[in-house]
Amino acid sequence: MEAILVKTAQLLLSLSILVVLHEFGHFMFARLFKTRVEKFYLFFDPWFSLFRVKKGETEYGVGWLPLGGYVKISGMIDESMDKEAMKLPPKPYEFRSKPAWQRLLIMVGGVLMNFIFAILIYVGVLYAWGESYLPTANAKYGIVVSEVGKEIGFQDGDKILSVDGKHVESFSKVIPTIVLDAAKTVQVERNGQSVDVEISDADLALLLKSKDVFEPRLPFDFKVIGVDKEMPAGKAGIQEDDVLASVDGREFDYYDEFTDYLRLKKGEAVNLEIVRDGQKLTKDISITEEGQAGFGLSLIDREIFEFKTLKYGFFESFPAGIKRGVETTGDYLKQFKLFFKPETKAYESLGGFATIGNIFPSTWDWESFWNMTAFISIILAIMNLLPIPALDGGHVMFLVFEMVSGKKPGEKFLEYAQIVGMVILLALVLYANANDIIKMINGTF
Repeated sequence: MEAILVKTAQLLLSLSILVVLHEFGHFMFARLFKTRVEKFYLFFDPWFSLFRVKKGETEYGVGWLPLGGYVKISGMIDESMDKEAMKLPPKPYEFRSKPAWQRLLIMVGGVLMNFIFAILIYVGVLYAWGESYLPTANAKYGIVVSEVGKEIGFQDGDKILSVDGKHVESFSKVIPTIVLDAAKTVQVERNGQSVDVEISDADLALLLKSKDVFEPRLPFDFKVIGVDKEMPAGKAGIQEDDVLASVDGREFDYYDEFTDYLRLKKGEAVNLEIVRDGQKLTKDISITEEGQAGFGLSLIDREIFEFKTLKYGFFESFPAGIKRGVETTGDYLKQFKLFFKPETKAYESLGGFATIGNIFPSTWDWESFWNMTAFISIILAIMNLLPIPALDGGHVMFLVFEMVSGKKPGEKFLEYAQIVGMVILLALVLYANANDIIKMINGTF
């Protein structure tokens, strides 16, 4: 429960910051062009608001429905659907009275703010914490593969060489590279030989739906931590810092071989050989039906992998932050394209608020929080640019049409388009959150 509360708090804080900044982008350009802003709200306020105050021409407030926020600009057909005001003659301070290029900048102001803010976050994160990652070449024991990974064609012990013949520097980016670049092959070293693992569209669909495909393989080099006194290990006398040597006389090279063996022994007794204070001891313990013995494990040598750490000075962090922002935007656009490729079934991975909240860590970590906030800021910017009426992109689409053709769409048409857009958005929100519920029910969340 505590983890859920921490994730929820991070999500609400992140979205609140991003919504305020997005709406401030619209507000800033509106005021620059002397366009009246009637309301500036965090969250929506149907029927009533939690807080509001009037300063000058603008009412600032906080609504009770945490689904976003808005600025209400005079003389603009938006989600407020204020038809009565639109029937009156245009006023000089209204949105509809301004030149098309000014209206265009007002509409893209929020998106621009999201992109700029994401880049500034990346600059700050790289300056404060730098960048640390496991080079793909340093996963020296190869990979350990889930059932999904094995179905695709990977095997335990494979060493990743390249994706479609191109080296991927960071191990954590191997799977995203396969998915986002729609890779056809992955080159691995298997039993001393280079082997191509073929990737089909069906495999891409599996990768999109799966959290775990493969991870770096670990040697069998563990000591005991966290013994549960009420479980078989505690009752058998297993103690903290005992070093595992063998099970039933079997010695293991890799940790996954040990866990696979324990799974085979569910509900049975095993003979565990340990080393304690330099002395070898044996303990008979029972494995539960869930495959548990009642103790945790920690690597004896926590430095088995050589990570690469990059540090950035103040001025170095700016080009590095811009580069990360551009790369993140490009990667998300590639991911977005997959939704229009039915064979990958990417639409099944579309998630709602629970999915977004789940990307935050279960403990509060500022580096992770700001990285996730920057990523969500880019998502909001791209989603808002979609040419759907009721989104910024819909307004931009009509403004570009007006600037190119010289003809302004009729207000009645814009009203109907706004209604259609709101219906589309509601359907998307319902579909995305329904996907979350289905995943929870199926236990795949």
